[in-house]
Amino acid sequence: MLLSSYNNVLVTFSLIVAILASYTALNMASRVSSSTGRASAFWLIGGSFAMGFGVWSMHFIGMLAFNLPISLGYDIPLTLLSLLIAIASSAFALWLVCQKDLPWARLALGGLLMGSGIAAMHYTGMAAMLMTPSVIYIPWIFALSIVIAVLASGAALWIAFQLRKDSKKATYARIGASLVMGCAIVGMHYTGMAAAQFPVGSFCGAANTGIDTKWLAVLVIVVSLAVFAIALIISMLDVRTKLLATSLDRANSELVQLALHDNLTKLPNRFLLDDRLEQAIQKAAREKRHFAVLFMDLDGFKAVNDLYGHHVGDLLLIEVAQRILDTQRSEDTAARLGGDEFVLLIDTGEPEDAAMLAQRLIENIGNAYHIGRNNLHVSASIGIALFPNDGLTAHELMVNADAAMYHAKEIGRSGYSFFEKTMNTNAHQQMQLQHDLHQALDRCEFVLHYQPKMLAPNGPMIGVEALLRWQSPDHGLVPPDSFLPLAERTGLIIPIGNWVIDEACRQMREWHDEGHQDWSIAVNLSTVQLGQFGLVNIVRMALERHSLDARHLVLEVTESTAMRNAEASLVVLKKLAELGVSISIDDFGTGYSSLLYLKRLPANELKIDRGFVTELAQGNDDAAIVSAIIALGQTLGLKIVAEGVETAEQQELLTRLGCHTLQGYLLGRPLPAELLVKSLTATPIAETTATA
Repeated sequence: MLLSSYNNVLVTFSLIVAILASYTALNMASRVSSSTGRASAFWLIGGSFAMGFGVWSMHFIGMLAFNLPISLGYDIPLTLLSLLIAIASSAFALWLVCQKDLPWARLALGGLLMGSGIAAMHYTGMAAMLMTPSVIYIPWIFALSIVIAVLASGAALWIAFQLRKDSKKATYARIGASLVMGCAIVGMHYTGMAAAQFPVGSFCGAANTGIDTKWLAVLVIVVSLAVFAIALIISMLDVRTKLLATSLDRANSELVQLALHDNLTKLPNRFLLDDRLEQAIQKAAREKRHFAVLFMDLDGFKAVNDLYGHHVGDLLLIEVAQRILDTQRSEDTAARLGGDEFVLLIDTGEPEDAAMLAQRLIENIGNAYHIGRNNLHVSASIGIALFPNDGLTAHELMVNADAAMYHAKEIGRSGYSFFEKTMNTNAHQQMQLQHDLHQALDRCEFVLHYQPKMLAPNGPMIGVEALLRWQSPDHGLVPPDSFLPLAERTGLIIPIGNWVIDEACRQMREWHDEGHQDWSIAVNLSTVQLGQFGLVNIVRMALERHSLDARHLVLEVTESTAMRNAEASLVVLKKLAELGVSISIDDFGTGYSSLLYLKRLPANELKIDRGFVTELAQGNDDAAIVSAIIALGQTLGLKIVAEGVETAEQQELLTRLGCHTLQGYLLGRPLPAELLVKSLTATPIAETTATA
């Protein structure tokens, strides 16, 4: 037999080509599986050529590495046939691994067919040498090479099927798999070459008529590298295109998210809610089912926003939204309309289901919020409208749920209310009242009435309390209970309250100029006002504008208002006290203040709530409570004011218990400024009350 040898450089190069061919095949498989239509067919054809050329190139590079002591060449038709076999086998492999599934029976059959194709390619390439006499193959090594080809093909098919999806992990696994597959292909080739025996005296029939080995070497190397380069470049461009497409899809998704969801809370916005509501109406009408719309508004949110700033307010809204999501069921839809308004769309069989969910929402939202170093409290008022009883359209349901929500606020807040038809009328009236209230300040429709504060028991008058009245041309004299809650709810209490402070200071300046320099004037501050940003500056400017000494201005804050957010209230009240303004704790005894906070408040005065004075009698429980309040105030060095004094008995008892100042209808009703002064100069104050 002729002695053979190998060129180690070319052997190494054949291994590199086999690994590159394997990686290209795996990469092409992922492209085919992730594409559709014409793109998939393009990747299948391109991948078949790239993989086929790779396997074929490896074979012929291995053949070029093989040396015999005779001249060698390769028949062109048989060489091209071996190339076609390699391409056909590669096409079959790519098609097979890109199917939805690859059961073991199909994998075994595929490995057999592909292995047979690679073996056929190899031995057809060997036949292209046209050896005379024919090449003798050692049977068992020949069989082993085919077994290796079949097993390697099966393994390659399984690996390619598992790694056809693109990912970072798949890319690294693909590189490792390429090394294994490349070694398997090379192992099959050189096992087949080991089976070949060349008798002494053999000559190559294609040495003179076929392709010269040197030209074949150049051709194989150039074509192989070109094919690999083109395949990899196209693959990289495709990856980049996919990345761009993915980025575009992500951008489109973000745009859709922004268009249909609230940017702050990430809840559905009004647009998405309207769509869900229309779908719910159609489904409920078709299936004759019920659903409910829960309209929710936060109580006390504006005060938080004004006192702590919008940043804290935004964080509070995010937390509220999360509590809503934690409370709602998976099939419900929660949305934010804007500001502190939220809507829940719930599928409900009975009204009781909506009521139970509303109550859970109220309880969860009413729990304390810990945002930064602030402990915040808000509550929720919820209106409920049911389909189809309370409306057949989205607009009707939303309007009616909104009306029910306002009713819940009017009856006490932190509760829920089902819609009733009478609420539409009330809602219309409220809207008209709100509209008129917006214009009342510009039209100078607000006036102040002043109620005397008398030194116990009978005077003289030492000051007044300024009480707001609305003289509307359409509604007449509107009582404070009718418009002040509306003003607080809409935020109008801020400009109205600022006007009250300024007007009270102006009026007191006028009285001082008239000789009543010992008088002081008390102004009530609401919860919203106390939380107002810049309240201290507003008070300072009013005092400076009217040249009024700060000690003649008393700011009355209810116990509940002061304690709603005790720490923040302390900061504001201390700044007001530093101006020289007196601080009075109004309605004392009805709230929930602790002695610790009461001690820290910069108060000068306590006002006993009229609820304790109304039923006041010697020896009853109210007398004991009043006595305890007076004793507490005296211990803290505070002046004691009792309001709601309407009988002589109350007057006498409060004086005896230690009250410094009395206020009530017995001593004087609230009057406009000019009437108050006239009444004081005409008759004694006690007589004035009888005729007022």
